[in-house]
Amino acid sequence: MYFKELNTHENLQSKKIAIIGGGIVGTTTAWSLASLGYQVVLIDKELNERLDLSQNLSGTKASLGILMGNTFRRSSGRSWRLRQRSMELWPDLIQKLSTKENPLKINRPLIQLARSTKEYEFMLALASKRKDLGVTTIKNFSSKNMSRSWPQSQYGGLISRNDGRIDPTALMKGLIIALQQLRVELIKAKVSCLERKYKKGKYWLIHLENDNHLQTDAVIICSANGSESLIKKLGYNRPIAAVLGQVITLRINDQKSWDKWPAVLSSNGVNLIPDNHNKLLLGATVEPGTAANALELINMMSMDGNSPKWMEEALINSQWKGLRARPQDRPAPLLEKLEEGLILNTAHYKNGFLLAPACAEWVGKNLCENTISSQ
Repeated sequence: MYFKELNTHENLQSKKIAIIGGGIVGTTTAWSLASLGYQVVLIDKELNERLDLSQNLSGTKASLGILMGNTFRRSSGRSWRLRQRSMELWPDLIQKLSTKENPLKINRPLIQLARSTKEYEFMLALASKRKDLGVTTIKNFSSKNMSRSWPQSQYGGLISRNDGRIDPTALMKGLIIALQQLRVELIKAKVSCLERKYKKGKYWLIHLENDNHLQTDAVIICSANGSESLIKKLGYNRPIAAVLGQVITLRINDQKSWDKWPAVLSSNGVNLIPDNHNKLLLGATVEPGTAANALELINMMSMDGNSPKWMEEALINSQWKGLRARPQDRPAPLLEKLEEGLILNTAHYKNGFLLAPACAEWVGKNLCENTISSQ
C-alpha cells in the first residue's frame, strides 16, 4: 500500500502542513495527511459555523453527497482515473470514519433515465463496457407497482449498483471527529495572503485576517472560489468562475413509502433523492455567476413536464443555493504542484464530494520529493 510506504520516510512528523479551505475536499485532505504522520493545521473561516440557508453556501454545505463515478461518459483520461480511484477508496474511508454514534454508509444504487432513444442507445453501449463495475441498463418501465411513481420516461435508463450517495452532514461530522483524534489543529479564520520566506530553506508564512500568522513547511490550497486570489499574489494565474446551484426539499402530502426507488434517481439532469418517508431532495440547477434565477428553479421542479403528479402537489419545505468553483481555462479540478511546498487541490466544480479521496491521495504523493507530480 502506498500509505505504508510513505510512513517509512523519515522526519514526516517534523513537517507542518497547512490546508487552506475546509469542506469535504479540505477535511479529507487533512485527514489523509495526518494519517500519514504529518503535523496538519486546517484553516477555514466556516469551521463549525451554523448553516444559514439564506446565504450562498460553500460547495460541501450545499452538496447532495452524490457518488457518480462509474457512469462517467469517458473511459480514459485524468477525470476517469480520479473517479475510479475515488470509488475504490470511498468504502475504506467510510469504514474508518463510521462509529456507533455516527454511522456512515453509501446508499445505493443510482439510476439515470434516458431522455431520448439516442441517449438510451449510448447507455446500452456504455453498460456493455461497465458490467464489471455494476452498470447495466433498465428497459422502458411501468411504475404501476411503485408506491410513488418515477418521473415520466419512455426510453429506459442506466442503473449503477455501486454508485449512490453519502449523507454529507454525517460524513463531515465523522471527519471532524477523526481530525480531532489525530490532533489536527483547527483554525477558524480567513487567510488574507501567503508569503514565501527563506531561512535554512523555504517555508511559508500564512497571514490571517485577524492579524495573526503561522509558519508551515507546505500549503495545500482547497479554498474553491477563494483560491484564485491567494495564488495570484504569488504570481500564478488560474482563473476560476463561480457556478450557482439551487436545491430544494419537497414535503410530500401522502404517507407512502419509497419502495423500489434507488438512492439517487437522475432525470432530465435533475437528481431526486428520497429523504425520510415524506421528503425528497431535488437538485441542482447549473447557473453561471452568483445570483439565483427563480425561473431555473421552476424549470427544475417541472423537469420539462416529466415530473409525476405527487411531486407537483408537494410543498417546498426548504431551499438553498450553493456556489461551485469551476476552472475557466482548463479541466476541473485544479490539481497541481505549483512549486515546492505549494499545491492546488481545488475548483472541483460539481465533483468535489466524489473526488475528495483520490485528490487527497494525490496530494500525499506529491508532498513526497521522489514521487511523480502529475496524474
